[in-house]
Amino acid sequence: MRTMLLLAASLALTACGLQPMYAGGASGASAQGIAAVEVPAIAGRGGWLVKNALDARLGVAGQTTPQYRLDVRLDDSLEALGVLNDDTISRERRILRARYQLIDLATNSVLLDATAGSDAGIDVVSSEYATIAAEQKALENLAVDVADRIATQVAVTLRTRAVAGR
Repeated sequence: MRTMLLLAASLALTACGLQPMYAGGASGASAQGIAAVEVPAIAGRGGWLVKNALDARLGVAGQTTPQYRLDVRLDDSLEALGVLNDDTISRERRILRARYQLIDLATNSVLLDATAGSDAGIDVVSSEYATIAAEQKALENLAVDVADRIATQVAVTLRTRAVAGR
């Protein structure tokens, strides 16, 4: 009975046109497109973190001739949220926003123009060192989150383009 249920579920999925993003493994259209994305340097410490995270998600730089360029601009801000009666800050919010464009190097056309962002709350404690460390760690975590969002959208765009080009 369980086998019949699994078979019916798998047939239903194939009928709806659902396909794995990375079908074909490393030789698939999505993986080949992602490996051909070049990420230029991004300004600032947050930019360095986002670029490294994007390089890790999009593949090893120099593995193939770049066909696409991913231009990323970051906006990193830190704002006070909780202000106590004595005008001291008890909570901060770190916001990392990215505006990015995926450019086809052959035609110099923009394939994707989008934004991604994430934010984190930080407790401000009596130790200045601990607060600075928390702000740095928040930036590291936000950079990974933003890079994941960008990489996913780039993969979807390149997958859609590969399917449409068949």
